[in-house]
Amino acid sequence: MRHRKGMIRVGEDVYTELREFLDKLPGGFPATDSGVEMKILRKLFTPEDARITLCLTREPEPPAAIAERCGMEEGEMAEKLASMARRGLIYQEKKSGEPLYRAEQFVVGIYELQGAFIDREFSELVEQYFPYLGLSWAGIKTPQMRIVPVASAVDANPAVATYDRIRELVKRQEMIGVTECICRKQQGLLGKRCDIPLELCMGFGDMIDFYLENGWPGRKVGVEEALRLLDRSEELGLVLRPDNAQNIRFVCSCCSCCCPSLRYMKMFPNPADFIHSNYRCAVDPDGCDACGTCLERCPMDAVVEGEEHVEIDPKRCIGCGVCISTCPRDAMALVEREDAEVPPLDYDEALDRIARERGLA
Repeated sequence: MRHRKGMIRVGEDVYTELREFLDKLPGGFPATDSGVEMKILRKLFTPEDARITLCLTREPEPPAAIAERCGMEEGEMAEKLASMARRGLIYQEKKSGEPLYRAEQFVVGIYELQGAFIDREFSELVEQYFPYLGLSWAGIKTPQMRIVPVASAVDANPAVATYDRIRELVKRQEMIGVTECICRKQQGLLGKRCDIPLELCMGFGDMIDFYLENGWPGRKVGVEEALRLLDRSEELGLVLRPDNAQNIRFVCSCCSCCCPSLRYMKMFPNPADFIHSNYRCAVDPDGCDACGTCLERCPMDAVVEGEEHVEIDPKRCIGCGVCISTCPRDAMALVEREDAEVPPLDYDEALDRIARERGLA
């Protein structure tokens, strides 16, 4: 891509340039031998969409600035940007009522914004691509998402910081919305859907505004309903995964059968090394009677059956706490990990860190 006097020159294959552009965003978009990533781009983006995306940056900007950079008329650019935002290809936020647009990475980003449009073809393509996408995150210290324990696992532990207390994180939100889980929808289109309800993931602030303004699946909820949804997620044994920030923008309620990152990490012998959490679970051997309830609940198969009591495999435990709430003997508890960290202040700071760790900034 070249910028000259406000005009853009696009190479012979705009999709190749778009692939390279997305790969330079924090979440990455690596090339594959199969070319499945190019099929994804051609399905989602028209050539004009791709050219306009190449004019964007990670910073939100008004249509006028993007139009000047792209060599287009402002009114025309405003219409095209609004259309692309409605299709979940770029991100829109508003300042003083005026729309601003920025480039969106593929995950977390474009993929999650396809809830209203996802079909079987797209589901098959991303299923093929997910393992390759994970290569972009190899060796990156800062994850995009983290795990917070379910509420009952921290209620009696005053040492747990506010940023690891999901109820406190939700209560502080001025605007709360519930959305459908894109991962369970994707698996459903592949004929692999579990029976967990779709409508359990949440977005906050400008993110839920963006969803609802575009008419995508979702609705606003009050604090009390949001807390009830968290209780329901805990009851179902779901893993709570907000963005890696103290001031969160979303929280996903993930099952290990549909969530791609949990699915693939579960295949490894050491998922605790790849999924960021500040805690792990521990067993009181004197209190445990090896009833086996936690064996069924653990999403990472971290609980190991013993003769007199169960044990926790620290290489597998991701500190989600779902085993704690249903232990009939109260023999399970959270223990802070030695490598526990204070998360970034907000999601933008997390993405900035990832960009530096990938050598992009």
